[in-house]
Amino acid sequence: MSLKSKLNTLKEKYKGTKMETTFNALHTFLYTPNEVTHGGTHIKAADDLKRTMNMVVLALIPCLIFGIFNAGYQHEVAFGHLTHPAEGLAFCSGDFWSWTNFCIGFIKVLPLVVVSYVVGLGIEFIFATIRGHEVEEGYLVTGMLVPLIVPVDIPLWMLAVAVAFGVIIGKEVFGGTGMNILNPALTIRAFLFFAYPTSMTGDKVWVEGAVQRAKDIAAGANLDAVSGETILGNLAQGHPIHYTDSDLLFGFIPGSVGETSTILILLAGLFLIYTKIASWRVMVSMFVGAWVMGAIFNVLAPSMVGTSFYAIWSVPAYQHLLIGGLAFGAVFMATDPVTAAQTNTGKYIYGFLAGFIAIAIRCFNPAYPEGVMLAILLMNVLAPTIDHFVVQANVSRRKKRLKTVTKTA
Repeated sequence: MSLKSKLNTLKEKYKGTKMETTFNALHTFLYTPNEVTHGGTHIKAADDLKRTMNMVVLALIPCLIFGIFNAGYQHEVAFGHLTHPAEGLAFCSGDFWSWTNFCIGFIKVLPLVVVSYVVGLGIEFIFATIRGHEVEEGYLVTGMLVPLIVPVDIPLWMLAVAVAFGVIIGKEVFGGTGMNILNPALTIRAFLFFAYPTSMTGDKVWVEGAVQRAKDIAAGANLDAVSGETILGNLAQGHPIHYTDSDLLFGFIPGSVGETSTILILLAGLFLIYTKIASWRVMVSMFVGAWVMGAIFNVLAPSMVGTSFYAIWSVPAYQHLLIGGLAFGAVFMATDPVTAAQTNTGKYIYGFLAGFIAIAIRCFNPAYPEGVMLAILLMNVLAPTIDHFVVQANVSRRKKRLKTVTKTA
């Protein structure tokens, strides 16, 4: 007997009991709901919310796998066990794809994924049971996004607290999936950033083992210090980029687990566009907005020679698209259909401003060297307003057109 048949058999057993909603929630999470539309349908399609979420998770898998290898690789390089090859040849190096790197990264990344899903889905089940409805599949994506946008050395208890906050305050209080006004994954990251800043910034949190090494040195151990500062962290301190463009493109740099490989993120974006799950208008316009803002800072950079701002203001505009979480934010965060703009024109405005503001925060405020998170959250709040003015402008144009036709007639 298949699992689905077994569940259908047990369904009658739980009917009318206090466990009925919990059982229905589990059944819906594992399979699609049994209820179907009996009347005439306006649109017929094979896609449902679960299939859509599964496609996004599938697009994230390559970023997760690469992040596991890169977490181990950055650990080995930082601790002197490997030497990072020149000219960005790490992709062709057997050292990167070694079993050692995978094991080190897997041991650190897997608990992040487990904590994210266990805490998040646990809260989803509790709310589904209390409200008497099925579990909504929205957290399938959020649960995968969260481990990919945090440092590899983030304490698990902090992650658990942040996930609980993000799911309850950022999502469930608004009514659950489809009702939230802020991207849940970015809400979780924002909570971590402001509640535990020392675990989300600095030159130790991005490399596995670097935090513990720093504690051992502080306790008097005779060990060499380890640095894992991100590119944006170095630029905020006035230090230039010492990685090649190929390093930036392929992702052989310290950073959040899944945000470093721009090439894999772009391929995932093409997949989401092809499957019509994510809006290409938001992606493209965000990259354009970021490039425009970066180009403006390039023009103004000569006036900042001798200051700490010069290093980041003089970064070529195209490199801003390769560093930090800009590509990941443009592909997976800004395109969230719930919190993004809904009109086509609004998507262009929303994406452009998100990229524009992200680079502005990145270059103007060294305290927040990564502005993507704040920029997208801000645009989440402004998205309904953008759509409102776009719709009103369309209505005004149609009224004028109607008046013209009426006068002509």
